[in-house]
Amino acid sequence: ASFLVRPTIPLDPRITRGTVTDIKQHPYQLSLQRGSRHACGAVIVDNKWVLTAAHCVSLSASVYRLHAGSNDKYEGGTFYLVKKIVQHPAYNFLTIDYDIALLEIDGEIVFNDRVQPVKLPKKKLTDGVMVNVTGWGAVQEGGKLSPMLMTVSLPIVSKKTCQGIYKYIHSITDRMICAGYMHGGQDACEGDSGGPLTADGILYGIVSWGYKCDEPLYPGVYTNVVDLLWWIRWISGVKL
Repeated sequence: ASFLVRPTIPLDPRITRGTVTDIKQHPYQLSLQRGSRHACGAVIVDNKWVLTAAHCVSLSASVYRLHAGSNDKYEGGTFYLVKKIVQHPAYNFLTIDYDIALLEIDGEIVFNDRVQPVKLPKKKLTDGVMVNVTGWGAVQEGGKLSPMLMTVSLPIVSKKTCQGIYKYIHSITDRMICAGYMHGGQDACEGDSGGPLTADGILYGIVSWGYKCDEPLYPGVYTNVVDLLWWIRWISGVKL
């Protein structure tokens, strides 16, 4: 099975068949880089804390940096070093449950029209609602990462439907939500992991995993932020 834990594992996560977008429309989007190479997406929570997927940060904090405020993942904008990584204590790399981590910035993020914190959700999404996923991931499975920030619009898939689809592959827990088209063609992909799934600028999901990229009948799976708000607040102190 080709599993893309949307950046490094073979569960899948990237944006295929999306469109180029502007960081000013998604100013909370970050590139999480290992050394000088893009590894995952990440999301600004406040001027000290950033969210990403736990599976994106398996090494020490000193290995990573974050790039903010640019459509290009390497040029322009501002780079920040990571001071501390806090993976959710219940994160399980085999089941990919609780796939969430908070990164504390070394210093503070400076906000402007290209760099802003995301809004956190107050309620769960309704099935069928359209959401946006953004990132610099591969535009086709196994392909090169996108040089420019991309976006794709996808419908939320009901938990029951998603559980039925993935029942022989992985459990869909309460910490997961699914989004995508049954006919495939649009999805997140390698390199998008850790990035945001939003609706109206509110963060509802974090790119986590999937089966290949844009595979028909297999929606992408995202960490369910609403279910983990208490943990986010407990670690970061951010007001919800």
